[in-house]
Amino acid sequence: QVQLVESGGGLVQAGDSLRLSCAASERTFSNYAMGWFRQAPGKEREFVAAISWSDRTYYADSVKGGFTISRDKALNTVILQMSSLKPEDSAVYYCAARGAVVASYSAHDYDYWGQGTHVTVSS
Repeated sequence: QVQLVESGGGLVQAGDSLRLSCAASERTFSNYAMGWFRQAPGKEREFVAAISWSDRTYYADSVKGGFTISRDKALNTVILQMSSLKPEDSAVYYCAARGAVVASYSAHDYDYWGQGTHVTVSS
């Protein structure tokens, strides 16, 4: 069982940066592909970014150039660095782990989820 705990959400202004962290309990964390998803009120959960076991990264078109995903295997942590935030980036952000070496764009392919952290970007 992998437990994921997100942190770093909050209220920021448009154009600001924010750093989200996801701490994983599993010692074999480095063997998991990790992803970040988000869900705004009234909308479906959508893919944001992912990182594979080999540290290859994937991004949604809407965040390319502004968001960066990385992982610290020694600390069992995945980071989502978000810059140039926009009001449309406001959502609950979820960290997810997939028991596979390859990342996926689909939420259905992830096995474990965190509780989410709120990000609100004011205009």
